[in-house]
Amino acid sequence: MTEDLSGQPPGPAGPSPAGPDPYDNRRQVLYWRLLARLFDGEEQPSLESASLGVVEDIGLPSALLDPGTSLDSVVQRHPELADEFDGLMAPDDDAAGSRDRAAEVRRAALVSKVLLNVFATGSSTVTAEQLARWQSDAGWLERSLGCPPGGLRGGRAAGAGLDAGGLGPELAAIEADLVGRMRLREVLADPALAARLTPSMSLIEQLLRDKGNLSGVALANAKSLIRRYVDEVAEVLRTQVEKATVGELDRSVPPKRVFRNLDLDRTIWKNLTNWSPEEERLYVDRLYYRHTVRRTTPQRLIVVVDQSGSMVDSMVNCTVLASIFAGLPKVDVHLIAYDTRSIDLTPWVHDPFDVLLRTNLGGGNDGPVAMAMARPKIAEPKNTVMVWISDFYEFDRSQPLFEGIEAVHRSGVKFIPVGSVTSSGRQEVNPWFRERFKALGTPVVSGHVNKLVHELKTFLT
Repeated sequence: MTEDLSGQPPGPAGPSPAGPDPYDNRRQVLYWRLLARLFDGEEQPSLESASLGVVEDIGLPSALLDPGTSLDSVVQRHPELADEFDGLMAPDDDAAGSRDRAAEVRRAALVSKVLLNVFATGSSTVTAEQLARWQSDAGWLERSLGCPPGGLRGGRAAGAGLDAGGLGPELAAIEADLVGRMRLREVLADPALAARLTPSMSLIEQLLRDKGNLSGVALANAKSLIRRYVDEVAEVLRTQVEKATVGELDRSVPPKRVFRNLDLDRTIWKNLTNWSPEEERLYVDRLYYRHTVRRTTPQRLIVVVDQSGSMVDSMVNCTVLASIFAGLPKVDVHLIAYDTRSIDLTPWVHDPFDVLLRTNLGGGNDGPVAMAMARPKIAEPKNTVMVWISDFYEFDRSQPLFEGIEAVHRSGVKFIPVGSVTSSGRQEVNPWFRERFKALGTPVVSGHVNKLVHELKTFLT
């Protein structure tokens, strides 16, 4: 048997009470190496050799210690490890039970690999291949935490509502840093390199900010990436909207008397008194039909979104969301974006891709200018909802904006202030506005896109 780091073999009965715990020693070596690589990046020869001895002794591949080897490569060469990564860092319901010390050491080795690949990203220039590899490794972190793909980073599972203790914003920040260190214009100019990019919120933000400097092949590839991301977000949000906006049955409208609407069970039950035992026949006096008409009334949805630099994810999500609501029957959707100026994007609301290409991210805030554009769109206050998405940092324009919002609310419009529309729900809202919205009876909605869909449900049914 190979000796452990304490110099003594573990033995079948475990360590002696007086001696050091060999399993704890092994776990500590693996975690000390992880911390050293995360905070320094330089190899510590003694920790590296000790960790290699531990990994080989417990039957795991040495590739787990190589930061340059992706988790996809590890699993490709050792497919039996794939299941071990699933739920690896999820809470253990049996934590109070007996401990498997050997399994804890094995888990430490696998956890160290996942965390090192995701959080040790260096500081040098990033290639398209390196970004794609990091995105894949981040996907393995999500799987390890029990989240669906994109559940933390706002991809296809933008509506998952999982954040695993606040990791979502941290992963987004790391990805944004990687994108910032990539020579994006050069990558976009090469179709082969551009094809390796996976669209994400960080990448879309960079593309939207830099679109004015792109042309030719680079611009075409940028548009393709934006379109792919918009379609992915729309696929998820459309399902959520459809589930949330099914109106109640309208009992005031007589059911259509056609065979497909015949309520056979109710018809039989209501006519049971006409049963003839002698003839074994049921005589039907009246047929009953199901109601199928849903209660829908013409409604207007006005979405006002702050397009300043801090609101890029809200801009992407809300334009997609507005386009989906615009596709519903009898819902009249208007979309306004603003920074120090406002722009009416309603003519393009059905195409979020086109909307995003017309926005100019960055700049300051002038909410009163946006309110001046939005208020004339209110025709019937009782049938209107206004969703205002911003961090509400207006400074010297705070009072005029709040007075405008207060007037709109008191006219009968359903006013919904939203701090942001993100997949993680992270938001920062001006406390001055937050307190006044609460007093007005219109508290700021949590920034998660699911919450906004839920709030709109009562308006649309």
